[in-house]
Amino acid sequence: MTMTSVYHEGERAVQQSAGEVAIADRNGVVIADTILGGARPFLQKQSMVVLGSVDAEGAPWSTVLYGPPGFAHADVADAVILDLPLARRDPGDPFWANIGANPAIGMLFIELGSRRRYRINGTLARLDDQGIEVSVREAYPNCPKYIQRRQLRGMDGESSPALLGEGRAVVGEVRDIVRSADTVFVASNHPQRGADASHRGGNPGFVQVVHEGLLRIPDYPGNSLFNTFGNFQVDPRVGLCVPDFAGQRMLQLSGRARVLHGQDDGAHLSAGTGRFWEIEVDRWLLRRVPQRLEWEYLDASPFNPAVVEG
Repeated sequence: MTMTSVYHEGERAVQQSAGEVAIADRNGVVIADTILGGARPFLQKQSMVVLGSVDAEGAPWSTVLYGPPGFAHADVADAVILDLPLARRDPGDPFWANIGANPAIGMLFIELGSRRRYRINGTLARLDDQGIEVSVREAYPNCPKYIQRRQLRGMDGESSPALLGEGRAVVGEVRDIVRSADTVFVASNHPQRGADASHRGGNPGFVQVVHEGLLRIPDYPGNSLFNTFGNFQVDPRVGLCVPDFAGQRMLQLSGRARVLHGQDDGAHLSAGTGRFWEIEVDRWLLRRVPQRLEWEYLDASPFNPAVVEG
């Protein structure tokens, strides 16, 4: 893959707006069209994968799927298999309908306990009763910043998946989940390059509920690739997944994003970038995850900026 093909027009536009083209070019050398040999054992150790998918109307959705170590494996460098039999799926998760309508899939393998993560974007090659196979388009590691360490101490299949609620207004328990979040996952999409899955983290309160239809999130210093923001430049639709680790729940929101550059940030909420992004929420789903998960919280990222209560 040549440097001219690594970034699409949206990514390049945001890199230029941020004045970080040179950094992006240096960091972009990690992007490949196959999975690094050393990353394949890492994938196979994981019990969770973050997925970005796109529904029939073109809206991205983010989700997290769980399985025993080994359920995800890359037996070859250009494909990933997720062994997820029908009995272990939640048919209420938009992911399963989405990949039937649109083959684009973004994948983020993130090991919260070690703050390691590896990103893979590709297309659906197989969907059957046993699981899925994804053909790799691009794969690369991400830095460990802003990840809160948690250890998955136990998982079993005794929990029954359920839709606990849906709506548009971010109020009540949905608002409480958002306000207490220290970890969120983001799905975005480019019409030619496909879906992407990424992570955002910070101290509780870093995701602000401006009002019942609007969320505001600071953009901290990162690797300057601007994959997510680059997709927003071309298609502003976004999917947000907010895991409720203690409550065995998952909040999924779909909406439209707007990136704000050069903002007045006297409280230093963006850690010096002056960048924020907002989500106008179109719809949310609150679901109980299909497995019983026992999470142990270890510690927050030392890189997290302080959060000022509004």
